This record gives sequence, C-alpha cells and structure tokens, in this order.
Amino acid sequence: METLASILERNAETSPEAIALVAGEQRLSWGWLYRHAAALAGRLRALGLAPGERIACIIPNRPAFCVVYWACAIGGYALVPINPRLRSRDLQAILADSGAAAVFHTEATAEIDYGAMLDAMRGELPALRERVLAVDGEDAWERLIAPERGANSPARAPVTPDDIYAIVYTSGTTGLPKGAMLSHRNLVVTARKSAEAMACTQDDVFFVAVPLYHIFGICPSLLTAAVLGARCALMETFKADAALELCARERVTVHHGVPTMFVLELASPLLRSLDLSSLRTGFIAGAPCPIEVVRRIRAELGCNVCIAYGLTETSPTLTATAFDDDDRDRAETVGRPLPGAEVRIRRDDGGLAGSGEIGELECRGFGVMRGYWRKPEQTAQVLDAEGWLKTGDLATIDERGYVRIVGRKKEMIVRGGFKVYPAEVEGLLYEHPLVRQVALIGVHDPVLGERSVAAVVPARLIDAPGAAAAELRAFVRARLADYKVPDRVEFLAELPMTASGKVQKHLLRERLETPAPRKGPVD
Repeated sequence: METLASILERNAETSPEAIALVAGEQRLSWGWLYRHAAALAGRLRALGLAPGERIACIIPNRPAFCVVYWACAIGGYALVPINPRLRSRDLQAILADSGAAAVFHTEATAEIDYGAMLDAMRGELPALRERVLAVDGEDAWERLIAPERGANSPARAPVTPDDIYAIVYTSGTTGLPKGAMLSHRNLVVTARKSAEAMACTQDDVFFVAVPLYHIFGICPSLLTAAVLGARCALMETFKADAALELCARERVTVHHGVPTMFVLELASPLLRSLDLSSLRTGFIAGAPCPIEVVRRIRAELGCNVCIAYGLTETSPTLTATAFDDDDRDRAETVGRPLPGAEVRIRRDDGGLAGSGEIGELECRGFGVMRGYWRKPEQTAQVLDAEGWLKTGDLATIDERGYVRIVGRKKEMIVRGGFKVYPAEVEGLLYEHPLVRQVALIGVHDPVLGERSVAAVVPARLIDAPGAAAAELRAFVRARLADYKVPDRVEFLAELPMTASGKVQKHLLRERLETPAPRKGPVD
C-alpha cells in the first residue's frame, strides 16, 4: 500500500522532468518538487522535529504550500493546513489544539502580518518551536530549503499507510472547529477512487483554484493529480476571466470547483473568445448546483462535470455522478457511492430508512477519518465501533442507489411541527430566473417555533422587492406544500460563504433573525 511519500518518489524517479506544478510563470517539475520537499524534511529533522509532530501551513495556492505538503509526507509529519484568512483568535485555537511544533506562513500584506501575529501569541503556544516565512524567491524560505546548501538530505521516516498524514480542521457552524485525522491510506485510496470516477490519466491537467488548505484541494486536486503523475495549474485567488484564460493557456482538462465559480465563468465576456476545448470533466462540490447551470457547463464550457459529495471526515469524495447521468440526476442528486464506500439512511427513531425515506446519512469505507484529534468523546458521537460515520446531513437514497441531500440535520426547520428541508426549497427556487443564489434558514418564532426565510442574491436588479418576493413565494406555493413556502424573502447583494463555497447559514441567521425595515411594500 502506498504512502504519499512513495507517490512523490515514484514520480521523481520515473518522470523527473515532467511538469508537476504551474504557478504564474513558474513551471516546476516532479524532480524539483521532490528535491525541495526532501531538503525541507531533512532540515526539520535537523531542527529536532520528530516524525508525528504537527506542521502548520498558512499559505495560499502557491508552490510553497506544495513543498510543505510533500515535506510532511517524506518526514512523517502531520500537516495542519490553515486558511490564510483566519485571524488571531481562530489561528491560536487551531495551533493550540493541534500542538503544532512548526508553522510556515506567508509574507505580510496590507490586511495582515502573520509573522507579527504569531510572535505575539508564542507565549500561549508552548509546543510551537519554529516559525518560517515561506515565500518564493531568494529569501529566508529558499535559503532554508535549498537542496544544495549542505547536509539536509533526509532519511525518509518509516511511515505506514495507517499513520496520520493530515489533521484538517472542519469549518463547523458552531463552536471551535475539530481536527479530522486523515491517514495516508484514507487520502491515497480516495485520490485513486476520485481519479477513476473521472477517468483521469497522466495526461490530464488539473485546474486548482479551490483552496489547497481545504480537503478539496488536499485530495481530489493535488493528490489525485499526483497518483497519476499529472499536472496541476494553481490559481491563488479565483477570478473568472483569469481562470478561463488559465484554462485555455494551459490546456486544462479537469476543472474542479464550487457552483459559484462556474456561474461566474459562464457570465464572463471571455467565454466565447477563448479556446476551452481541452476541458473534459471535474468535480462540482460544496453546494447544490442548479440544473440550468449543469446544462450550461456541459453545453458552453464543454465540460462533462461530475457532482461529488463528501466531508472533510471522508477525505472527502464519498459519492459522485457518472458521465452518462442526465442533467436532472446531476442537479438533484450527488450520485452513487464510489466503489468500496457504503451509505445508509438512519431514521429519527433509530431504524434504517427505506427507499426515498428521509433520515441522517451514515457512511463507512476507505476515506472515513480515524477520528477527531484529541477529542475522543466527540469522535464517539459520530463514529461507531463498526466504522459507520454520522455525516449530519439529511438525505434519501432511491432504488437505484442515488443519494439526494436535503439539508444539514442541524439546519432542518421545524415550522409549527412540520419539517422543512432547506435543500428542497432552495433547489426549486434555483429554477426561477430571478434567483442567482439562495439559502433557506429558520428564525425563531414565538408561535410556530420557527419561520423560514429565503435569502436571495438576485440575478438582476430588483426594482420592487416586495413584488419580487411575492412572485418567488407564489412560485414555491404552486409546487410545494404550503408550510414549505418561505415566510419571508430577503434580497441580499451576497451570501456569506466559506472559502470552500458553503453558505455560512449561522451568519445569515444572525443577520436575518430580525426583519430589516422596508421602505416599500412588505411581503
């Protein structure tokens, strides 16, 4: 069974001059990547960091992230990837919980100086011994890792496939995030299964604008390309026009993303002028994708996308649609489990649900985490002795085995005793031409317990919000039960999103708990 280190070594031995990474003007080979990662692993060992210690990485989509990523694999360290947009409170919580011994970070920007921030909290982080500025060019980062600078050659750590490679902190909706422990086996098998689902080969070129610190970047992007010896084209900050230009220039074949990325690309004026014929497939994940968007991606981008589903805790890819699935299945389901993964639905009464019945989705298989770092009680709440993981998502499974996600268990709205599943209402509203993005949340009501509010980013300027809200409510009322009709519709310029493309409904709830005053008609 492979480990991440053995995958990198194989690529460096068999295709040392083949391009592994493209980042702006940089074109870096598998040989270059191995030499720099090995040198860094050796340097960390020389500094006294033992295999198994945690290495935090606060770097966006740059080659420096990839060097740290592979150095952890070679040296037997546990990678702790951290969102570069986090500030002191969240950052300190993750560093303290993980017990990170070293942290690599980016240069100061107008918004944040991570070096100063980390120095200020060092007294509260007794495990943290090394802080390294990681930027490209002739600087402290390059001087530290340059392979020609002496005896940094590592003896590769004796890592087994079941050792922990990464502790990835989940973006929980409440409380502090939890670190999901993912082994080499979890990630390597998931990467290979993801490659098989998309029929990928060494000749593919992966467009990587999803964050590398997120599980979407860690496994289905970087590692899936690596197990094939394929190439990744990195994009640090997603911009639709630049993304399309990059895809055309680098002849990208695999385009991963969240639905919002594709929506913005489809609206780009460059869409018709660029040669995007190389695009072949990719995973859409992180949020529901409206059927019209699926159709346009296939027709206008020429990209036969697969809808995928998973969690940080599942490494992540658990289910995916197939190339021959129709647009309706791609828009309304997340496909079937990948070979080797199992899923089932558990009803509220504890019994297993039948076909079409709603309940909590449970899963087990190759990608399921080893548990939450230093949180045995919280691990026991979601992971049983037989390896079944409670996902927290409400879903159904039809007679063909297709999974349909209807919402988070904690986000289910109970209105006057009736259960409202947000995904059902959101999916319907996406069919209305007024709606670009939508999220349905529940807010407290003294009579009904909860009322539902649809937060809508409109597809065009709304002159009469009251009339537009009434139109959307009527649209739902004509198609769903009356208790599923949103009690309120609020038009917003944007929805609060995580970096991985998920709507932050807890922030929406805080904002919309009290209705905003209206100057026009009240819905």
